[in-house]
Amino acid sequence: MTHAAQVDTGTAPTDTQEHDRAPLSRGMIAAGFLLVVLSYMVNAMDRQVFPPLLPNIREEYGFSLEQGGLLATNFTLGMALAGLPAGYLLDRFRRKTVLLASIVIYSLGTMATPLAIGFADMTVYRVVSGFGEGMQSAAIFAAMGAFFAHRRGLAFGVIGVGYSIGVFIAPLVGVQLMSMHGTWHSPFYVFGAAGLLIAAASLFLVKAGLTETSVEKAVSTGTYEYMPASAYNRNTIALAVHAVVSGVAIYGFLGLYPTYLITSLHYSPEQAALAMSLLGFGGMTAIFGGWLGDRVNQRNLLILSLLAVSAISVCIYQTQAGIGVQCVLAFLMGAFGLGFIYPNTNSAIQRAVRPAQIGRASGLFVSSYYGPAAFSGLLFATLVESFGWSGAGLLQVTLLPLVGAAALAFVRPSQFNNAVR
Repeated sequence: MTHAAQVDTGTAPTDTQEHDRAPLSRGMIAAGFLLVVLSYMVNAMDRQVFPPLLPNIREEYGFSLEQGGLLATNFTLGMALAGLPAGYLLDRFRRKTVLLASIVIYSLGTMATPLAIGFADMTVYRVVSGFGEGMQSAAIFAAMGAFFAHRRGLAFGVIGVGYSIGVFIAPLVGVQLMSMHGTWHSPFYVFGAAGLLIAAASLFLVKAGLTETSVEKAVSTGTYEYMPASAYNRNTIALAVHAVVSGVAIYGFLGLYPTYLITSLHYSPEQAALAMSLLGFGGMTAIFGGWLGDRVNQRNLLILSLLAVSAISVCIYQTQAGIGVQCVLAFLMGAFGLGFIYPNTNSAIQRAVRPAQIGRASGLFVSSYYGPAAFSGLLFATLVESFGWSGAGLLQVTLLPLVGAAALAFVRPSQFNNAVR
């Protein structure tokens, strides 16, 4: 299969333009894909540097646990707000244009966070950062889902590995930078600047032939009459419900896990950062999770992964595990929550629509997964105040995934666009 490069003009390519492109070399494909993965790694670093620094941020500003919990996860509100508009833009404009603009937006939002004078403007900066991250997520997965249509799950898994590397190194690097410079501000400036540099490199090295592939041609010349005509059908709705539930459970956990370790189990900030990093390390199993999702019943794989998250949550919040056991549990939570659930939900929702609707499916996933997750930290903090850490963990991270598993029972993989006919 050959793909072609094209000058990025900011408008959607025509069929004639696609036909006239010169083939992309394997080296250009590899370089462009590597930059895409690196940009998503920085995206993850921007998101996950906040939780391990939250105790210091709360101390400086005098934020309550509820305010801190909301700030730890409210960037996902920006992601949700970006989801559907990004889906609209991706179906009408070049994916590369949306991708580059999104990196700049979230990088500037990250760099603005230390400039906040209080809760209100920090909230705005976090939401702006999330808006850019949501645009980027939709653009990346729409573009790579089209280019790697026959190995979509595996490609998403590789991208997920990049994300997980960001989750792994952000707490360690963030805490180290804070210690070196004596302020929690420096990680935000460093990570934001890294995003701007990657955006500049992507302008020249990520070719339109990688990002603008016609998904109908990439998948098949066959008919999709057996699939629902609407992008919002039984399968996508059930998967969206699952995405909502998973986002609230997983991001509620991610947002306050370091605070739980420090305030309840009395870990040091360095130990909490290590456990958070193990979450990212576990997420590196995404390449296996995505590969597996291309080969087995994706609905059943997601249900089993949700059941695993529930079981791991019981061990995390209902026991007083030491640092070694907590790190193992954090790795497993990352493996199933980030390595299996995230890439397979994302690819499944694209497979639940006709190829021409992939942009809308990508936007629906971003809005569903990240929208309610914006308030997951606030919800978790409120539950902690009422029921303690063990009760909150039971309600939000143990029981909610079971609701997602129930929603997945309504999914019919036989109506996916990769189903064998």
